Amino acid sequence: MKIHEYQAKELFRKAQVPVLEGYVARTPEEAAAAYVKLGGPIAVVKAQVHAGGRGKGTVVQVPTQRGVQLVKSAEEAAKVAKNLIGNDLVTIQTGEQGSRVNQVFVEAGCKIARELYAAVVLDRAEKMPLLMVSSEGGVEIETVAHETPEKILREHFDPAHGLQSFQVRKLCKKLGIEGPAAKNADGFFKKLCKIFVDLDCAMAEINPLVITEAGEMVALDAKVTFDDNAMFRHPDLKALRDLAEEEPAEVRASNTGLSYVKLDGNIACLVNGAGLAMATMDIIKYHGGAPANFLDVGGGANTQQVTEAFRIILSDPNVKAILVNIFGGIARCTTIATALIEASKEVGFTVPLVVRLEGTEVEEGKRMLKESGLAVIAADNLTDAAMKVVASVK
Repeated sequence: MKIHEYQAKELFRKAQVPVLEGYVARTPEEAAAAYVKLGGPIAVVKAQVHAGGRGKGTVVQVPTQRGVQLVKSAEEAAKVAKNLIGNDLVTIQTGEQGSRVNQVFVEAGCKIARELYAAVVLDRAEKMPLLMVSSEGGVEIETVAHETPEKILREHFDPAHGLQSFQVRKLCKKLGIEGPAAKNADGFFKKLCKIFVDLDCAMAEINPLVITEAGEMVALDAKVTFDDNAMFRHPDLKALRDLAEEEPAEVRASNTGLSYVKLDGNIACLVNGAGLAMATMDIIKYHGGAPANFLDVGGGANTQQVTEAFRIILSDPNVKAILVNIFGGIARCTTIATALIEASKEVGFTVPLVVRLEGTEVEEGKRMLKESGLAVIAADNLTDAAMKVVASVK
């Protein structure tokens, strides 16, 4: 689950991670009032969307407007907010369509001496949380990782004991952080790592993390995502979810117990198992097609879920064909065949439907589909299925 910058900073504030004063505004008038509260002379108006690269992003309706901008008056704050709120911001992470801006964050300015990058993530290979710090603050970390990976410093830590002071000293020495800044770094990085562990985060990123002229460390930005599987432990965090920032079809799918991610292609996939779903998407691409979605109905899929899956799939106007790829294990092929037949009665298939069944009760499942009169293009294996579904589109 993702949250907005202003929400992440409130969590930082509660954990005593230094952030600047700021206010959320949902109208130009509120943005102007926020500037007055901050007292000037400089403030920053930031678009609040679940995407990075806002500073270089552009507003579709006002191409000269960036997603993050310095302002020097209440009138200027209101003007920038007016250009952002209700319009679409395009960044490197949103795609060409952009993301609708529903609120802005008006934040105080500060005197910056240096910019850094910091993030805590889970290193699955080492099975430990990992603190990453780089001297290249304000730059897309992907670019740094590709062009100058040696500039990314890494420290694993035990979640039960947290980051240790000697680890912070190592980082400070390599980054050339001295004096008051080095002293402040000890508390800052330890608290950031503690937030990651205590809140079951998937990522806690600050870009840029700034060192002020007074030697203070301040989170000038904040991006936090949570592990969905751990949200049952944090009912208070669920209230931070902004459904307006999520794809409606994905929200609909999650409410039905389906794992669905919308993509840009025209061949829809309905598969049981995440790994098999990924392989299905890959082989469609390999044979010249473009997947329209990732959709895992899971091992215990029932008729209701499969029917809803087809409704979600067919609600995408880009879908020109559907590939059903089922490996019957926990979910038997006969169960899936029954669900397909019932779903066809309720939904109705308006595009070619290619079905590949394998596993438990496969012969009976195939017979059921054949005798149902449903217009199914049967496939013998995954390669055959991919070639047939791509051909049906072309």
